[in-house]
Amino acid sequence: MSIIKTSVNRPVTVWMFMFAVILFGMVGFSRLAVKLLPDLSYPTITIRTQYIGAAPVEVEQLVSKPIEESAGIVKGLRKISSISRSGMSDVVLEFEWGTDMDMASLDVREKIDTIELPLDVKKPLLLRFNPNLDPIVRLALSVPDASDTELKQMRTYAEEELKRQLESLTGVAAVRLSGGLQQEVHIQLNQEKLTQLNLNAALIRNRIAEENINLSAGKVIQGDKEYLVRTLNQFNSLDELGQIVVYRDAQTLVRLFEVAEIVDAHKERNDITRIGDQESIELAIYKEGDANTVAVARKVTAALDTLNGEGSKSELEVIYDQSEFIESAVSEVTSAALLGSLLSMLIIYLFLRDIIPTLIISISIPFSVIATFNMMYFADISLNIMSLGGIALAVGLLVDNAIVVLENIDRCRSLGMNKLDAAVTGTKEVAGAIFASTLTH
Repeated sequence: MSIIKTSVNRPVTVWMFMFAVILFGMVGFSRLAVKLLPDLSYPTITIRTQYIGAAPVEVEQLVSKPIEESAGIVKGLRKISSISRSGMSDVVLEFEWGTDMDMASLDVREKIDTIELPLDVKKPLLLRFNPNLDPIVRLALSVPDASDTELKQMRTYAEEELKRQLESLTGVAAVRLSGGLQQEVHIQLNQEKLTQLNLNAALIRNRIAEENINLSAGKVIQGDKEYLVRTLNQFNSLDELGQIVVYRDAQTLVRLFEVAEIVDAHKERNDITRIGDQESIELAIYKEGDANTVAVARKVTAALDTLNGEGSKSELEVIYDQSEFIESAVSEVTSAALLGSLLSMLIIYLFLRDIIPTLIISISIPFSVIATFNMMYFADISLNIMSLGGIALAVGLLVDNAIVVLENIDRCRSLGMNKLDAAVTGTKEVAGAIFASTLTH
């Protein structure tokens, strides 16, 4: 017996099957990941190499060309190009679509390891572009009219407190900071005094490195117990740093504070972050690869109340939230599908003048969409712009198919057939055409 006759002759069985599909579809929908874009593996690898102090010509001859010659024989490579600038080389490898980029990265790394680069060249880095690696949330930490001291304190607080707390949230992979002032101790040497003592900056730097260190001193066994011994010799304050002995002879000890001025300052700035007209610290939050973007963003925004606290002079605020756009896209698709369904039901009612076909359409559309969620879950497809656009297009196709079937059934009834015969005959006549049309779409 064909599926058409079975559906007509066993309505209770069909209803139970539909309810089961809807149940599984709703469970799958609750577990679907919500993202901006589908997971794409762009077939591009950038080999970035730093050669500090080298001119572009030297970078090209000593770094870019050897890397191009070695990596140019990797399987699946379509195009290779390089950019040589002062102190840095970027070699871009473009592969054919469909290339396994994990294996391609391993092949490229093997080829690079065989190259003999100058000793002062840093190890090449392999960078892979992925649009999903953009931050999902950007936060700003700011204080009105902040001074340099406050900017430095805010940066330290963001690095040591906020970053750790945010990275502990489920689904958060990393938090990157920008803006503000990074704390740094400056030792401003008195060249006249150093000359009198026959000292130089290199000797001072070596003395500081020798003193500011923690080392293991072995172990001590006492009875049935074993104790680890360590020498704790790291500086805890600027005063301790100033007490380092930098010069010694038979009668004289010279300490660091006597030949230098020690200042709690900040690193040289290479970026400035402003929110409105005030300087701020930006915290860019990146999610884990398989995490739900919307769920992670909600956890981050929910944690802001705890992080801000009561009486805190500085305050975290959200300046960019990718989940808002995703939720807006989902809402737009949902409203468009609902509006399209209502319009289609209105048109069918105006043409057929019968409420029953209208109800059939109103049931078939949500049933088919919910069943799709179940298949998406098992196929590991996320809710994103592309998949939601496909669902929106498919809703129109469902309406077209339903109209064709119902119109043919109505034609069979006008020829004198009863409801059951008209349903079976009318559906069979157009089943092949509808199947071919749907498969084509």
